Amino acid sequence: MSKRTAFLESSCKDKLNDFLHFIQLHKDNAQPFNVEEVVQEMPRDQREALWGRLAVLLNDIILELPPKRWEEDLEGTSSANAVNLRKHVMAVVDSVTLVASVSLNVLEDGDTYSALVEIAHILHDVLVECPVSEAPLQRRILMLFVTWWKKGLKEKEKFGRIAFFMSLQKSLTLKKPGVEIQRLWSLHDVLLSLDYTSEDSKQIIDLLLQCYHHPVFISHDDGKRFLVFTFSWNASFISVIHETIKKHLEFLSKTVTAHFAEIYFRAWNKASGDFLEQIENSCIQDLMQSAILLNRGSPVISKVRQILSSFHAKKDSHSVDKMLYNLYTPIIWTALRVPNFQVRANATWLFTEAFPIHDPNQNVQSIEEDIQKQLDTAMSLLKDPHPVVRVIAILGVCKILAKCWELFPPLVITEFLKMLVTELAVDASSSDVRSSVFKCLNIILDNALSHPLLEKLLPMAKNSLHDSSEKVRVAFLDMLIKVKEVRAAKFWEICAMDHLLARLAIDCSSVSKRVASLLINSFFPVNKSEREWCTRCISLTEMNPVAARKFYMYAHNHTTPTNIVKLMLALRRFLKKCVNTDCDLTDLNDSNRENSAAQLVRSGKDTKVVSSLLEVVFILWKSVEETLELASNNDSKMLVYAKFENVMETFFQAFQDERSVFALVQLVSLMPAHQVPGFSSTVLARLKGMDPRAVPKQYDQLLHCMCSWGRASDVVGVITDWLTEAAPKKGKVKTKQKKRSKEMVEAKPDLALAYLDYLLNQTSTQEKVFALSERTLNQLLTALGNWNSVLYTHLTSNTEDSGCSSVETALKAFSYHGRLAVHLRHNFPDGCDYLLSLGHTASWVADTVLPCLSKHSSDAGVYSEKSEKLASQITESFLSMCRDFLLLGLGDRMFKVEILHLCSCILLTDTGYQFIPAVLAVLKEVADSFVPDDDHEAQNDQEITTTAILERVASLFDDALQLLCRCLIKEPEKGKQLCQSAGSTLTDFVQVAARIDKAALSGVFGTVCAALIVEMERFLKKITQPDEVRTPQSVTDMPPVSSFMLSVIIKSPSVIKAFLTELQSVLVSGNITSLNELTAIVHILAVIKHVEKSKVLKSAAMSVLQQLHKHAATSTDSTDFQKAFYESSVKTVKEILA
Repeated sequence: MSKRTAFLESSCKDKLNDFLHFIQLHKDNAQPFNVEEVVQEMPRDQREALWGRLAVLLNDIILELPPKRWEEDLEGTSSANAVNLRKHVMAVVDSVTLVASVSLNVLEDGDTYSALVEIAHILHDVLVECPVSEAPLQRRILMLFVTWWKKGLKEKEKFGRIAFFMSLQKSLTLKKPGVEIQRLWSLHDVLLSLDYTSEDSKQIIDLLLQCYHHPVFISHDDGKRFLVFTFSWNASFISVIHETIKKHLEFLSKTVTAHFAEIYFRAWNKASGDFLEQIENSCIQDLMQSAILLNRGSPVISKVRQILSSFHAKKDSHSVDKMLYNLYTPIIWTALRVPNFQVRANATWLFTEAFPIHDPNQNVQSIEEDIQKQLDTAMSLLKDPHPVVRVIAILGVCKILAKCWELFPPLVITEFLKMLVTELAVDASSSDVRSSVFKCLNIILDNALSHPLLEKLLPMAKNSLHDSSEKVRVAFLDMLIKVKEVRAAKFWEICAMDHLLARLAIDCSSVSKRVASLLINSFFPVNKSEREWCTRCISLTEMNPVAARKFYMYAHNHTTPTNIVKLMLALRRFLKKCVNTDCDLTDLNDSNRENSAAQLVRSGKDTKVVSSLLEVVFILWKSVEETLELASNNDSKMLVYAKFENVMETFFQAFQDERSVFALVQLVSLMPAHQVPGFSSTVLARLKGMDPRAVPKQYDQLLHCMCSWGRASDVVGVITDWLTEAAPKKGKVKTKQKKRSKEMVEAKPDLALAYLDYLLNQTSTQEKVFALSERTLNQLLTALGNWNSVLYTHLTSNTEDSGCSSVETALKAFSYHGRLAVHLRHNFPDGCDYLLSLGHTASWVADTVLPCLSKHSSDAGVYSEKSEKLASQITESFLSMCRDFLLLGLGDRMFKVEILHLCSCILLTDTGYQFIPAVLAVLKEVADSFVPDDDHEAQNDQEITTTAILERVASLFDDALQLLCRCLIKEPEKGKQLCQSAGSTLTDFVQVAARIDKAALSGVFGTVCAALIVEMERFLKKITQPDEVRTPQSVTDMPPVSSFMLSVIIKSPSVIKAFLTELQSVLVSGNITSLNELTAIVHILAVIKHVEKSKVLKSAAMSVLQQLHKHAATSTDSTDFQKAFYESSVKTVKEILA
């Protein structure tokens, strides 16, 4: 029996095992049996018989176990039998599908394949009902229907539709849908066979729209082809696609937007007839109108512009040019003339990007006339009254000139450039316009044809280097750097060298860095010799020593560390030769200029150049210090040390002027102490012998040297000794002092505190100080704390001269004691209890200092006033310490409770109002340190829970605000000054209160609401005439407290939201009933409206309107004032809700 006959006879239910065996042989590559070959060799009647038998077999097996029951437990069968039955049925379905698939490949003309159609119908039902777990079987059936569609067999629409639908669905659900997207593209023609308006297509429409926000679909080549093709399904579907894309534009990246731009263009390029018209009108022109009408701050406008730019970039195509002309003409010329500046600005961008907008079908003369009109329009846009429009016009004109330079007459180009350089570059009304000119001239400079003309015109803008606006100066220098890069002109002919150096000397870093970049080749040419570098350095220091210092400060950004070291050593050689009066300097450089400079230095007549060169050497060394510390550069570092070690003693002897000595000390601080023994051994003695009235520049570098040499402990020891010796002593301590008086210099407590101030304020020295042992620093802390007794003596003294040490010194010591305690707590968290020390200080302030703030006895006289002033200074200083302590997160809950209690006591004093800024700063730090309650701690100690602390913060804020209000009412001028000083701390506090979502702090905004409403209500009662009722437009129209508080609130959106939320809760509670109170709230909302329009604002306004409606009936019968309040309030609320 042949294989054909055996295979044919096995295709029935009775010989099912044989049939499955044949299929298994086909799948086994090692076996010679191939179903496709067997079916192909069959005569037509056998093939038709095979298909008929398979149709019967498939029908019988499906009736035995339908697909919808493949995942159900089968009743009356064991679990093992159920699993085996499912496997058996699916194996048969899979085998029949395989035979049907290969049959399609060998199908010949004239074959009767009605049995195959019957099989396909059954498999269609299987595919619809097949569980997701049977993905391989689904895939095989799907491939069968794909082949069916491609061959165009009977009922292909039905089978093609299911294949299209399944592929579309899978491409949206799979993690890696690349294969499914390719299969979907192969079935794209199926879409044209579907009725867009039928109910059956709605599901497919939804899936198609999902493709437009599927990232893989959009970026995949076949996916983009498919999306482009969907534009040709139905003209009505195009607008649906466009609206779907527009909804998601805000969230798209630039890359994805570029893909959409490509899809739009390809869809338009392939469309014709109604489809082309629909794409142009519903999509492209709609995007054009959106680009014109959208707010400039909208996140969508940049995406719309990116899509339109893809069309503008293809203007070299005749069809694109024609389309842009047809679509822009009805809208853009009108938009360029509307009153709204944002619309004009958007239209200007489109106009300049699409320039020239012309009909390519016109004759040459007409085209030239249109272009001339558009050039006139561009010129008029440069003169637009609004700066935003002028800025965009400048950018557009520069792009046009750069692109079309050789096409325009020289007269037109000159006219535009003169307009830019001579008028807009000096536009006094807008710094944005001035900076835009120089930014956009860089675009023109990219066109080499523009260089001759710009070389003549740019010197007219030289004064822009000294523009009052930093961004204009930066833009101008960026343009000069561009001129230098493209070699369009000599930059020093555009702007003189002395002007550049003057600006380098005095300007900020953003400008100075650019000037240094511009001049780097002039004063540090890397292709010249080291002697030439030295010569130019001397020239620069002579021209402008300050500019020289800043230039070499930034030089390391433009050259290698090796070159920096070479220049340092070259300058060292020059300075050494200047000291040696007998040497011949011609070996340094043949330049007479340098030799004459050396002669001046040698004769002592040019010490300024020497000091400047020493400063330059220090600056260069400092710029590569970190690089030299690398292990790979150790040889270079040791070379520098050795070279300077040989000359430092000579330099100290030769250069005695103040600037030179200062620079030499700076250089010594960069070297190890053992390499400058003569100097390093005298530094500590110099510090000890310093005049008590010395200024920082006399000792700061000496302190820096000591710290850099690892001798910070010696300095701290001197400070501790001086403070200890100068502090008040008792009994036998003075005898000990007499015995040591010969060994120690006179104690200088003020100088000791000055040294300490420098050490703590400089980062480099601070690190060295806190690297010392805790014992050493504790001794310093104790020495500072001993001065508290001086403060106590002055506070309690009734005599003008109490015989105590300087109170100013004691006050400084008190401040540094607190600062040092904060640092020690931060650096030694496991050391001594510095928190307890600060707590004791708080108790001392409360018990001893605060009573002095409440003394009014007449017998105290002038001394009472002095005590009060000192007490104020102590209190202010201690609150500052507490703020810093809390800022570092070092205070525990008990400490916070103590500090809050102290703040309460401070506010209760007679002069408590003057401490409001400092108290608010402390409250801010306490609130900002909020952490959720620990349940165990909350149960054990209910008195110091976070909620209790925050409630206390809110209560103290209430007290502070009431105190501020009373001060504003009683002493307006003093109150205004207090508001100015408290503004920043209050802003920080309410921002923290708004950020912390805690009910305990809700009282903060409740207090603010109450204060504003009460003051506004009083303000309204003072109005004498109904026609004087005016709705305020800004905080300046409000009474003092409201003006101050609202100016703080409107600085932050989060604070506005928190305030409005509290205000709305007050309205909902029903506590606000009178018309005057409602009018007060309306006035508050009116001011906020000009800053932010949000849902919370409208919600509050709606609540006010509901309350106002209750007064509608009574307002007609009330006084003129009530009527005026009602009408004004309703009008304002409606404006807010509009």
